[in-house]
Amino acid sequence: MSRRDAALSRVSEVVPAPRPAVPLDETDLSLLRLLAADARTSQRQLAVKLGISPPTVGERMNRLERLGVIRGYSVQVDWEALGFGVPVYLSVKAARGYDVAEMMRSLWEITEVDDVTLVTGSLDLVVRLRVRDDTHLRSVLLNRIWQIAGMQGTETMLGVAEMPPKAMLTNLITQMQADSVKSSDPETGTETAG
Repeated sequence: MSRRDAALSRVSEVVPAPRPAVPLDETDLSLLRLLAADARTSQRQLAVKLGISPPTVGERMNRLERLGVIRGYSVQVDWEALGFGVPVYLSVKAARGYDVAEMMRSLWEITEVDDVTLVTGSLDLVVRLRVRDDTHLRSVLLNRIWQIAGMQGTETMLGVAEMPPKAMLTNLITQMQADSVKSSDPETGTETAG
């Protein structure tokens, strides 16, 4: 096993295993699209919009939760209004032989860190965090991030402007539904190879 392979050998301990896509029917997709638009919609309202009974909506939501399709219900926050308006992207290169999984775990424990992603290419990790200002960023870098064993190098990129959140889930589901319609045989309503 090479040093690089050894450094990455424990990553599977800190990240979920890849899993196959869950088969979803048109009702599941429509339910997800409605929840993506407003996760606070009641089961009764969802039932009316979907043309099914409220207990059926509840059963479908429970099934999607059990299968891991729905992992939770959240709120979108205006980070500037909370005083954490500076998005920061940090690329990380691990020193040779260091345990990347332990580095990921250590980064994940930092309160300001929002996302830690193992990437391919010349870098090892890309980290997204939120800070109040440059003084706060300096403190997080000096006192937390650069104290993690194995940090060979980092590059810090400050977000200057962000697009407003887009309805990515809604758009993907709409595309999935359109693709499903395209792949169906219009005469028989059956799926075609494609």
